[in-house]
Amino acid sequence: MQADNSPPGGQSSTPSSPPADPRLRLVDRTMQLYHHEGHALIETLHAAQESFGYLDEGIMHYIAGRLRVPLSRVFAVATFYHAFTLKPPGKHTCVICLGTACYIGGSRAILDGIRDREGIAAGETTADGEVSLVVARCLGSCGLAPAGVFDGEVAGRLDPQQVLDRIGRWRHDDPA
Repeated sequence: MQADNSPPGGQSSTPSSPPADPRLRLVDRTMQLYHHEGHALIETLHAAQESFGYLDEGIMHYIAGRLRVPLSRVFAVATFYHAFTLKPPGKHTCVICLGTACYIGGSRAILDGIRDREGIAAGETTADGEVSLVVARCLGSCGLAPAGVFDGEVAGRLDPQQVLDRIGRWRHDDPA
């Protein structure tokens, strides 16, 4: 990977010229709002993830160079916060809550079922790129325990078979 502050794809961008990759415009705009100061790191990482869908090594190099912060700091922040992902997301996202009520209600069995059938653990995406599995510490839907979020839609009182059926429909492009 390149060691300079070039954005992904090797395109260069100077403060006086707009970036060649239009996805970088939001990232650059965010940095400009904070005058390219290091305290803009988290906001810039959010902008980059919004633009690219995830944070790859190239964009982290770019941000480190433009904000004049060590790459190790960018990587540390990106890996510390669960809001950031370093891998491309799947076509569909399944979030399973591991909060106390959901855990007691059976969310561990749901995760085990997904692992056994789909071959992925929390934070992973199926080999075909169809499904990403994410865990949340709490969704704030304790009355629905165990709860999950399927492509942005909250569902509650889940059991392993319901979740596996839902994932199965995604994998077979069945909208039901």
